[in-house]
Amino acid sequence: MQYVTPDLCDAYPELVQVVEPMFANFGGRDSFGGEIVTVKCHEDNSLVKSQADRPGQGKVLVVDGGGSLRRALLGDMIAEKAAKNGWEGMVIYGCVRDVDVLAQTDLGVQALASHPMKTDKRNIGDLNVVVTFGGVTFKPGHYVYADNNGIIVSPEPLKMPE
Repeated sequence: MQYVTPDLCDAYPELVQVVEPMFANFGGRDSFGGEIVTVKCHEDNSLVKSQADRPGQGKVLVVDGGGSLRRALLGDMIAEKAAKNGWEGMVIYGCVRDVDVLAQTDLGVQALASHPMKTDKRNIGDLNVVVTFGGVTFKPGHYVYADNNGIIVSPEPLKMPE
């Protein structure tokens, strides 16, 4: 589905919170949205990989990487696995790599920047915990919507206005 965040903000001003503008679009989908699943990790994408291996229809993986600009939390292989498993997209408070392939992958990806270095795999991180970045709190089971205008969060699913 195509989402337009300005239209959602106009239709639901009392519900939505807007993430501070710091993210760029790296994925093949320029618009995506769905139920929030969270991962909190620092320079270790083990949980990102394990979640991408699971069914993700109607869901968006929100990854709190602490804003680290030293390692990429998502690359082409994990993104392709997530797309194959039906994930709508990922919001990554950190970096991605393999950006040319990400742009061709049927997955929404918003992240801070690109970085060529992969992470270490230490199996360290937390799944489905409340995370806060960009001035917004992301709660598992709430909803996130993203496009080239920005990222918004809502406690309930939103429908595009007619």
